[in-house]
Amino acid sequence: MAFYGYHQQMQFQAAAMQFAQFGLPPPPDINMLFQQVANDPSRQHLGQIDAEQLQWIVNQSEFASQFRNRNFSLETCKVMTAMLDRDCSGLMSFPEFQELLGCLFHWRNAFFNYDTDRSGHIDAFELNNVIASFGFRLSQLGLQALLQRYSKVINGRPAVAFDDFVACCVRLRALTDAFRRRDPMQNGQAMFNYDEFIQVAMGL
Repeated sequence: MAFYGYHQQMQFQAAAMQFAQFGLPPPPDINMLFQQVANDPSRQHLGQIDAEQLQWIVNQSEFASQFRNRNFSLETCKVMTAMLDRDCSGLMSFPEFQELLGCLFHWRNAFFNYDTDRSGHIDAFELNNVIASFGFRLSQLGLQALLQRYSKVINGRPAVAFDDFVACCVRLRALTDAFRRRDPMQNGQAMFNYDEFIQVAMGL
Protein backbone atom coordinates (compact mmCIF):
# COMPACT_ATOMS: atom_id res chain seq x y z
CA MET A 1 0.00 0.00 0.00
CA ALA A 2 1.26 3.46 -0.83
CA PHE A 3 1.48 6.06 1.90
CA TYR A 4 0.95 9.56 0.63
CA GLY A 5 2.48 12.49 2.41
CA TYR A 6 3.17 14.92 -0.41
CA HIS A 7 -0.33 16.28 -0.88
CA GLN A 8 -0.12 19.91 0.21
CA GLN A 9 -1.91 22.25 -2.18
CA MET A 10 0.36 25.17 -3.09
CA GLN A 11 -1.27 28.49 -3.89
CA PHE A 12 0.13 31.47 -5.81
CA GLN A 13 2.37 32.72 -2.99
CA ALA A 14 3.64 29.24 -2.20
CA ALA A 15 4.61 28.77 -5.83
CA ALA A 16 6.46 32.09 -5.77
CA MET A 17 8.31 30.90 -2.66
CA GLN A 18 9.36 27.80 -4.60
CA PHE A 19 11.04 29.98 -7.20
CA ALA A 20 12.79 32.03 -4.51
CA GLN A 21 13.93 28.89 -2.69
CA PHE A 22 15.59 27.54 -5.82
CA GLY A 23 17.15 30.90 -6.67
CA LEU A 24 15.06 31.23 -9.80
CA PRO A 25 12.53 33.99 -10.51
CA PRO A 26 9.24 33.07 -12.19
CA PRO A 27 10.10 33.07 -15.92
CA PRO A 28 8.73 36.41 -17.21
CA ASP A 29 8.31 35.25 -20.79
CA ILE A 30 6.12 32.30 -19.85
CA ASN A 31 3.91 34.47 -17.63
CA MET A 32 3.59 36.97 -20.46
CA LEU A 33 2.66 34.21 -22.91
CA PHE A 34 -0.01 32.95 -20.51
CA GLN A 35 -1.56 36.41 -20.25
CA GLN A 36 -1.37 36.84 -24.02
CA VAL A 37 -3.27 33.60 -24.68
CA ALA A 38 -5.65 33.62 -21.72
CA ASN A 39 -6.76 37.24 -22.19
CA ASP A 40 -7.35 37.08 -25.95
CA PRO A 41 -10.70 38.92 -26.39
CA SER A 42 -11.84 36.29 -28.90
CA ARG A 43 -11.68 33.55 -26.25
CA GLN A 44 -14.80 32.25 -24.57
CA HIS A 45 -13.09 31.64 -21.22
CA LEU A 46 -11.03 34.72 -20.46
CA GLY A 47 -8.19 34.26 -17.98
CA GLN A 48 -7.94 30.48 -18.47
CA ILE A 49 -6.20 28.10 -20.86
CA ASP A 50 -6.73 24.51 -21.99
CA ALA A 51 -4.16 21.73 -22.46
CA GLU A 52 -3.35 22.58 -26.09
CA GLN A 53 -2.71 26.21 -25.16
CA LEU A 54 -0.59 25.10 -22.19
CA GLN A 55 1.51 23.01 -24.56
CA TRP A 56 2.02 25.97 -26.89
CA ILE A 57 2.93 28.32 -24.02
CA VAL A 58 5.45 25.97 -22.42
CA ASN A 59 7.12 25.01 -25.69
CA GLN A 60 7.29 28.60 -26.97
CA SER A 61 8.97 29.93 -23.86
CA GLU A 62 12.53 29.69 -22.60
CA PHE A 63 11.10 27.72 -19.70
CA ALA A 64 11.24 24.37 -21.51
CA SER A 65 14.98 24.65 -22.18
CA GLN A 66 15.61 24.64 -18.42
CA PHE A 67 14.10 21.16 -18.32
CA ARG A 68 16.06 19.66 -21.22
CA ASN A 69 12.80 19.44 -23.11
CA ARG A 70 11.72 21.71 -25.92
CA ASN A 71 8.70 19.58 -26.77
CA PHE A 72 6.36 18.86 -23.88
CA SER A 73 3.81 16.47 -25.39
CA LEU A 74 0.09 17.19 -25.53
CA GLU A 75 -0.52 14.08 -23.45
CA THR A 76 1.74 15.38 -20.65
CA CYS A 77 0.05 18.79 -20.82
CA LYS A 78 -3.37 17.17 -20.57
CA VAL A 79 -2.27 15.35 -17.42
CA MET A 80 -0.78 18.57 -16.02
CA THR A 81 -4.10 20.33 -16.62
CA ALA A 82 -6.09 17.49 -15.07
CA MET A 83 -3.82 17.45 -12.00
CA LEU A 84 -4.91 21.00 -11.10
CA ASP A 85 -8.42 20.93 -12.57
CA ARG A 86 -10.32 20.86 -9.28
CA ASP A 87 -13.57 22.14 -10.80
CA CYS A 88 -13.42 19.66 -13.73
CA SER A 89 -13.63 22.49 -16.27
CA GLY A 90 -10.73 21.26 -18.40
CA LEU A 91 -9.15 24.70 -17.99
CA MET A 92 -6.26 26.21 -16.02
CA SER A 93 -6.30 29.60 -14.31
CA PHE A 94 -3.24 31.79 -13.71
CA PRO A 95 -2.85 30.78 -10.01
CA GLU A 96 -3.07 27.13 -11.10
CA PHE A 97 -0.49 27.82 -13.79
CA GLN A 98 1.85 29.32 -11.18
CA GLU A 99 1.27 26.27 -9.00
CA LEU A 100 2.26 24.05 -11.91
CA LEU A 101 5.49 26.00 -12.47
CA GLY A 102 6.33 25.63 -8.78
CA CYS A 103 5.79 21.87 -9.01
CA LEU A 104 7.96 21.59 -12.10
CA PHE A 105 10.85 23.43 -10.47
CA HIS A 106 10.49 21.30 -7.35
CA TRP A 107 10.59 18.10 -9.39
CA ARG A 108 13.51 19.34 -11.47
CA ASN A 109 15.65 20.06 -8.41
CA ALA A 110 14.74 16.76 -6.78
CA PHE A 111 15.68 14.87 -9.95
CA PHE A 112 19.03 16.59 -10.33
CA ASN A 113 19.84 16.00 -6.66
CA TYR A 114 19.77 12.26 -7.38
CA ASP A 115 21.20 12.42 -10.90
CA THR A 116 24.67 12.93 -9.49
CA ASP A 117 26.52 11.97 -12.67
CA ARG A 118 24.34 14.38 -14.72
CA SER A 119 23.50 11.61 -17.17
CA GLY A 120 19.91 12.85 -17.51
CA HIS A 121 18.65 9.55 -16.06
CA ILE A 122 18.03 8.01 -12.65
CA ASP A 123 17.91 4.30 -11.87
CA ALA A 124 15.29 2.31 -9.98
CA PHE A 125 16.96 2.85 -6.59
CA GLU A 126 17.24 6.59 -7.16
CA LEU A 127 13.63 6.79 -8.39
CA ASN A 128 12.45 5.12 -5.21
CA ASN A 129 14.50 7.54 -3.10
CA VAL A 130 13.32 10.67 -4.86
CA ILE A 131 9.68 9.57 -4.65
CA ALA A 132 10.16 8.78 -0.95
CA SER A 133 11.58 12.28 -0.49
CA PHE A 134 8.19 13.61 -1.64
CA GLY A 135 6.48 11.63 1.14
CA PHE A 136 5.26 8.67 -0.94
CA ARG A 137 5.93 5.14 0.28
CA LEU A 138 5.51 2.64 -2.53
CA SER A 139 5.75 -1.14 -2.34
CA GLN A 140 8.14 -2.95 -4.64
CA LEU A 141 5.19 -3.82 -6.88
CA GLY A 142 4.17 -0.17 -6.97
CA LEU A 143 7.70 0.90 -7.90
CA GLN A 144 7.86 -1.81 -10.54
CA ALA A 145 4.64 -0.49 -12.08
CA LEU A 146 6.19 2.98 -12.37
CA LEU A 147 9.36 1.57 -13.93
CA GLN A 148 7.42 -0.45 -16.50
CA ARG A 149 5.52 2.67 -17.52
CA TYR A 150 8.24 5.33 -17.45
CA SER A 151 11.68 3.69 -17.78
CA LYS A 152 13.85 2.70 -20.73
CA VAL A 153 16.56 0.05 -20.68
CA ILE A 154 20.00 1.71 -20.78
CA ASN A 155 23.13 -0.44 -20.51
CA GLY A 156 20.96 -3.37 -19.53
CA ARG A 157 19.22 -1.61 -16.62
CA PRO A 158 15.95 0.35 -16.35
CA ALA A 159 16.51 4.11 -16.21
CA VAL A 160 14.11 7.05 -16.10
CA ALA A 161 14.83 10.17 -18.14
CA PHE A 162 13.88 13.58 -16.79
CA ASP A 163 11.00 14.05 -19.22
CA ASP A 164 9.47 10.72 -18.18
CA PHE A 165 10.11 11.56 -14.54
CA VAL A 166 7.99 14.72 -14.89
CA ALA A 167 5.15 12.71 -16.46
CA CYS A 168 5.42 10.18 -13.62
CA CYS A 169 5.31 12.89 -10.92
CA VAL A 170 2.32 14.62 -12.50
CA ARG A 171 0.31 11.40 -12.68
CA LEU A 172 1.38 10.23 -9.22
CA ARG A 173 0.36 13.50 -7.61
CA ALA A 174 -2.93 13.66 -9.53
CA LEU A 175 -3.87 10.09 -8.62
CA THR A 176 -2.88 10.70 -5.00
CA ASP A 177 -5.04 13.82 -4.82
CA ALA A 178 -8.00 11.93 -6.32
CA PHE A 179 -7.48 9.09 -3.81
CA ARG A 180 -7.13 11.47 -0.89
CA ARG A 181 -10.43 13.20 -1.67
CA ARG A 182 -12.11 9.82 -1.20
CA ASP A 183 -10.20 8.93 1.97
CA PRO A 184 -11.91 11.09 4.63
CA MET A 185 -10.20 9.25 7.51
CA GLN A 186 -6.75 9.68 5.88
CA ASN A 187 -5.90 6.06 6.65
CA GLY A 188 -4.88 4.94 3.18
CA GLN A 189 -8.25 3.48 2.24
CA ALA A 190 -10.74 4.94 -0.21
CA MET A 191 -14.08 3.91 -1.69
CA PHE A 192 -14.66 4.10 -5.45
CA ASN A 193 -17.55 2.81 -7.44
CA TYR A 194 -16.83 1.63 -10.98
CA ASP A 195 -17.86 4.88 -12.66
CA GLU A 196 -15.77 7.00 -10.25
CA PHE A 197 -12.77 4.77 -10.87
CA ILE A 198 -13.14 5.16 -14.65
CA GLN A 199 -13.45 8.95 -14.29
CA VAL A 200 -10.23 9.16 -12.25
CA ALA A 201 -8.23 6.73 -14.37
CA MET A 202 -9.35 8.02 -17.77
CA GLY A 203 -9.28 11.66 -16.69
CA LEU A 204 -5.52 11.42 -16.22
